[in-house]
Amino acid sequence: MNLFSKEYLGQLSQILDLFPHEQFEQMIDCLLAAHAEGRRIFIMGNGGSAMTASHFACDLNKGCSLGQERRFKAICLNDSLPTLLAYANDLSYAQIFVEQLKNFYVPGDVVMGISASGNSANVLRAIEYANGHAGITIGWCGFDGGALGPMVRIPLVIRAQDMQKTEDLHLIMAHMTMQQINAAITGQPEKSHGLKKRAVPRRSLTNSSDHLDP
Repeated sequence: MNLFSKEYLGQLSQILDLFPHEQFEQMIDCLLAAHAEGRRIFIMGNGGSAMTASHFACDLNKGCSLGQERRFKAICLNDSLPTLLAYANDLSYAQIFVEQLKNFYVPGDVVMGISASGNSANVLRAIEYANGHAGITIGWCGFDGGALGPMVRIPLVIRAQDMQKTEDLHLIMAHMTMQQINAAITGQPEKSHGLKKRAVPRRSLTNSSDHLDP
């Protein structure tokens, strides 16, 4: 019996065999340096890559920072819908990230673009700006890397000819990064899995003074 799920996961396994380990370690060192120096980390993407960018920023700001005196400063440039629409409407969709970057960026900050094709114009514009202003640029892409791969200082190219599998591996990279950074910061690998889920006490919602813990 030919199972689609088995075939899909088998193909993912083959792609993982080509994982860019050296570039991944370079990225980890870069992010740890940004953390130590208090530099910002800007992250952006479109569609599924926007979800990964938002997820990754959350993992850095909360997952790698909770309980720590020194915290990450990650900013996801695709999270503010009104800002995105304002720039897209008044300028162009290609400008939605670079114009936000100009508000907050300082030389030496890290700018990360996520684009499975490697050819998203708005991501490329932001990377181009960072490259021209002493930025440290990272690109997550797939296929042959597109224009993004050769444009960034640290390219992480998933060697997949498939959009969804590229996005699968990008999310895995985000979680790998969180766990490795946590281990590096705490010196305790067992903490790299994040916080255990805590039980939320049951409370009556009939009384307006009762609130669930956040």
